[in-house]
Amino acid sequence: MTNKATLTTTKRPWLGRRSLDEWSLGGVLIIGVLGLFICVVLPLYTLLSKSVQNSDGQFVGLANFAQFVSTPSLFNSVSNSLSIALISTTIVTSLSFLAAYAISRTRIPLKNTFRTLLVLPILAPSLLPAISLVYLFGNQGILKELLMGESIYGPIGIIIGSCFWTFPHALMIMLTALANTDARLYESAEALGASPMRTFFTVTLPAAKYGIISVAFVIFTLVITDFGVPKVIGGQFNVLATDIYKQVIGQQNFEMGAAVSIILLLPAILTFATDRWLQRRQSALLTSKAVPWTPPARPLVDKVFLGLMCFISAFIVSIIAMAVYASLVTFWPYNLSLSLKNYNFDLMDGGGWAAYWNSIQMASYTAIIGTIFIFFQSYLVAKMAGFAVLKWLFHLFAILPLAVPGLVLGLAYIFFFNAPDNPLNGIYGTMTILVVCTISHFYTVCHLTATTALKQIDAEFEAVSASLKVPQILTFWRVSLPVCMPAVLDIASYLFVNAMTTVSALVFLYSYNTNLASVAVLNMDEAGDIAPAAAMAVMIMLTCMVARLIHWLLGSVLLKHTQHWRQR
Repeated sequence: MTNKATLTTTKRPWLGRRSLDEWSLGGVLIIGVLGLFICVVLPLYTLLSKSVQNSDGQFVGLANFAQFVSTPSLFNSVSNSLSIALISTTIVTSLSFLAAYAISRTRIPLKNTFRTLLVLPILAPSLLPAISLVYLFGNQGILKELLMGESIYGPIGIIIGSCFWTFPHALMIMLTALANTDARLYESAEALGASPMRTFFTVTLPAAKYGIISVAFVIFTLVITDFGVPKVIGGQFNVLATDIYKQVIGQQNFEMGAAVSIILLLPAILTFATDRWLQRRQSALLTSKAVPWTPPARPLVDKVFLGLMCFISAFIVSIIAMAVYASLVTFWPYNLSLSLKNYNFDLMDGGGWAAYWNSIQMASYTAIIGTIFIFFQSYLVAKMAGFAVLKWLFHLFAILPLAVPGLVLGLAYIFFFNAPDNPLNGIYGTMTILVVCTISHFYTVCHLTATTALKQIDAEFEAVSASLKVPQILTFWRVSLPVCMPAVLDIASYLFVNAMTTVSALVFLYSYNTNLASVAVLNMDEAGDIAPAAAMAVMIMLTCMVARLIHWLLGSVLLKHTQHWRQR
């Protein structure tokens, strides 16, 4: 029987040592490498260069960083950012673990309902919880007495808002960490007479430790680099993300903005590198002899966790409901009658229905173009023979955006694409640069999703195609794409939702003609139109819900025709 090595060396039209088919696909991969180099590496290099220059473009070394350290109001933002991130990380990591434990390790009812409610914040921009908190606990908030004289405008508001919008990200990782377990471990602990508490600390926690650590690093990075929540509800409490915005937009001090961006980039890179190192140390939790574990009946434990899930779900629903209610109130707090007055965005400063339609257009372009580019390039990296150095470079560039905060990437795009001598200067201020920046910002997660799905397909398909002289592009179209259609739809949905909700990466790049809904929320809030800002945030959330529904419907239709082979 012919082995795989023989199949891959079957004679075909050769150009040197490679076939025309292989050289063509290699050329496409080169285009992908150059694209990521231009869209990710060069802007970051330009940002780094700008941070060591003065306003005249002369090299000044670390002078900008020295000025940052010597300015108390700026330097204090470092400790403020770290404290906010640490507190939020502790709260979110603890609550997400308890929620994931309740869903995967208890017998509470309505698990699917709780799971749906707990991930709702991922469909809303980070500005929405901040606006809701203003209506709940602000100077004219309906629950301001609960703060006992403390102000929501500051660290309290930032922490609550950050916990709200980062919780779904933590929950999804934690559910994965607690999803699989070996029943034999619990049976052994019970046979040895271990108490439930001792079993929890010696079996459950060690098995989930890498998931817990990953959640902590992810949440820390998300909070310390977030711009929306501290901008709306931070008040006079400065953090690094808002300092960048103030330096660039408020003072036009681009060099200091670049220096602060580099400082903001450091903790993100550190947490990313540590997380990758920990993932390499993680070992398999399930073996081929593992026995599935079914949660035992524990009435008291189940009641406690049911109460906890009800509390978290009620908190999330109340934040969203408050934003919806505020968007419908005619004039808060004097005229509480309901109307659609706040949805007349064309009469508001900083907003407009054009911004909403621009966001849908931009998100659609991002989903379509991004999905096609990312999936096919990931296919070349995972399935194409040879070109090892080229594939290593591509994977390196594809992983890099995960460690770059959106605000930093957006500022880097200003310095790179707005340079007069850049041949690509023409795309600055257009819809194109918004799409390119958004795809680059969220590239890593999509790339990892695609490569994970593709690696599950045996390389024998490509080997057989080569032996039959079938072009590899046909193998991709007939085999790999249909098999990986669930991952393709997930990538498209992920890109669309994030393109609708993101603000940090695009707040520096939009123009008058390309204003976006998420940026309009920020602008209307700054102009004092808080209720219309809440209305626009609600429109973004509803649009993302519709997108998820379309994703489900497309999945039902397409997967029905492409996934018959999965059914027996």
